[in-house]
Amino acid sequence: MDYKSVVYNAARDGNLNRLKIYLHCNKGKDEVSMLVAAKTSGATPLVIACRNGHYDVAEYLIEKCNADIEQPGSVMFDGETIEGAPPLWCAAAAGHMDIVKLLISYKAKVNTTTRTNSTPLRAACFDGHLEIVKYLVQHGADIEVANKHGHTCLMIACYKGNIKIVRYLLSLKASINRKSVKGNTALHDCSESGSLEILKLLIEHGATMDVDSYGMTPLLAAAVTGHNHIVEYLIKLPHLVPRAERIDALELLGATCVDKKRDMIGALDLWRRAMNERYHGDGILMAKPKTQKIAAYDYVVEIADPLALDDLMADPDEMRMQALVIRERILGPAHPDTSYYIRYRGAVYADAGKFNRCIELWNYALDMQQTILECLSPMTQSSLFSFTELFSFMMGEEGKHTSRGRLVPPVDVHEILRVFKKAIKEVDLGNQMLNRLPNQDKDMTYLTRVTIITLHLASLLTQMLSYKSTTEEVKHEILKCIYNLNKLGIRTRLGRTLLHLACCRDVALLVRYPVYGFPSCHLIKGLLMVGADPTAQDDEGNTPLHLAALANPCPYRVARYLLEGGAHFDQVNNSGETFSSLLKCQQAHMIVDVMKNSSLKCAAAQVIKQFKIPYKRVVPQALESFIEIH
Repeated sequence: MDYKSVVYNAARDGNLNRLKIYLHCNKGKDEVSMLVAAKTSGATPLVIACRNGHYDVAEYLIEKCNADIEQPGSVMFDGETIEGAPPLWCAAAAGHMDIVKLLISYKAKVNTTTRTNSTPLRAACFDGHLEIVKYLVQHGADIEVANKHGHTCLMIACYKGNIKIVRYLLSLKASINRKSVKGNTALHDCSESGSLEILKLLIEHGATMDVDSYGMTPLLAAAVTGHNHIVEYLIKLPHLVPRAERIDALELLGATCVDKKRDMIGALDLWRRAMNERYHGDGILMAKPKTQKIAAYDYVVEIADPLALDDLMADPDEMRMQALVIRERILGPAHPDTSYYIRYRGAVYADAGKFNRCIELWNYALDMQQTILECLSPMTQSSLFSFTELFSFMMGEEGKHTSRGRLVPPVDVHEILRVFKKAIKEVDLGNQMLNRLPNQDKDMTYLTRVTIITLHLASLLTQMLSYKSTTEEVKHEILKCIYNLNKLGIRTRLGRTLLHLACCRDVALLVRYPVYGFPSCHLIKGLLMVGADPTAQDDEGNTPLHLAALANPCPYRVARYLLEGGAHFDQVNNSGETFSSLLKCQQAHMIVDVMKNSSLKCAAAQVIKQFKIPYKRVVPQALESFIEIH
């Protein structure tokens, strides 16, 4: 019987009687200690009991079983996994005051933290557990300990709209203008969440209108998120908000009305008010800054004439472009909302069957991200993935009607190549960045994901190599780009090469409109054509052929392409397995002609290894590595 799981399940369900039976039924002290310290699904019995509010179970584990009250675990809150959460943090986050008191009575460390440096106090502030907040503070909790992002208890209480906790923290002289890692303050947080009452309270206590790392004030943060009531309140405070910022806020709020609220009339009214402030407000006339004409925005010029605003109602499409131009001017290209709404507008065009407009906008956003953001950024990954989905949809649904009744046009191979080259650039720069880091600091997650997305684009392109409509010139360009990708010598997670990934079933992205599968025969053939090594081994000693065997079932064409490209079906991995042994010999014979793919050289190498014949410094050095892999 798996006693570890039984104990964990009993603690999770609050079944004290079952817990007592299994922990003290002919078990010694050491075995009990081992069971209460063991983790199931990342959590100890005490952690899960505290998370689920089972006081009697938690008390029993502590008093009778000497459970470690500081041993952390992984728990779920609102669909998110919290790593390294101590029992006190779990109880505070879930609002179980009785367990909080129990743990503190047993000297639990009140300022203990999770892996992201979140304290029990911050967890209680997040969900508005005021009485727990007060109790923790009374027992030494530090109200200024911030998490890894620099967010304090006051900031999270403001963001979550927990005004009673905000009042309590302010009564304790919480640092009101402290900044997070990204430069935002508590005033930014309540502006983004839309809590006007908390915003007024912070201003009364001396909160200042500072800027974050994107140059955003709390007023602009409210405008971006569409909180009209916050904007209207703040622009009436001239001692806090200068005229130029009032204008920006009204214009930005208008752009938000267009894209987020689809309120065209409201947007026009806000833009008209902004113009009136520009031309007739206090002080000198403030002309609109001139912006560049951008192809992706259909070369729209930002309207500076109040009379021309009325004409926009007759052209909703130009109005949407005006919103994008205004947002980019005020927020700048580095702000995530700038590229987000460009991509959003492109997606709307794609849904309407206007694929060329979508592709142009998405390319503009991708260029912006690759220029501004650090390589391998999740936002850049998302843009590349969106292109993969779009092109897959167009290839799979070509000639069919969309939900709006438009025909899906054939995808332009040059558009895929255009994005593919940008994806290669992202892989290259990401690989260079990781190569500069010491091994212990390397995290291959993002590079692996970007490489897989790039391979999905490559699979679309290699599929087009077989199209009659694809010219020799285009075929040459496709193979040249795949060659450029392959020559980077990328090694992803588990030391896998591009050819390894192309042979894996588990690297397939969750594309909504798949037109191909993995292993990808087209891609494998293309990689082999440009010089990919079919005998390369990953960290586990697997060759691409080994991974193909594990695909279950192993595609015949994949095995054939690899063997014709120079793979050895008798090459062993670190576990001593070959392609044949992984498939079982009979199955291997069904997929490939084993005799046809055998060679005298391979047979000789197998005999040398099987009978442990000394060969090092006996055969030519070039043959030593060949014998070694058999």
